[in-house]
Amino acid sequence: MKSNAVCWFEIYVNDMARAKTFYETVLGQALTRLDNPEVKSDFPQPEMWAFPMEEEAGASGAICKMEGVEAGGNSTLVYFNCEDCSVEQSRIETAGGKLIAPKMSIGEHGFIAIAQDPDGNNIGFHSLK
Repeated sequence: MKSNAVCWFEIYVNDMARAKTFYETVLGQALTRLDNPEVKSDFPQPEMWAFPMEEEAGASGAICKMEGVEAGGNSTLVYFNCEDCSVEQSRIETAGGKLIAPKMSIGEHGFIAIAQDPDGNNIGFHSLK
């Protein structure tokens, strides 16, 4: 079976309300509550809000808050697909984030911009124009 290498991602946050507002504002899309139907009493249950997803295409993920898991670290960089990443870039600072690298060309692969969310997670935006 062929598939993309990445099938899911989680961005850990400390303040869920702030993170939800940030991502909904910057991406211009609502997140959806994602509950675990099989609760295990011996494992901390995260609060998760999922990014919009299509079952057939690419990968999706969620912002996540779970006891014992701190936000930050920046060892993984998630890129959000955009029509024109300058649009999302323009919303970053007013939503409480920080612009790290403004929109730049990556040659034939399009353009990227890199930001930091209010919890200190680095995130990227990718577009073809």
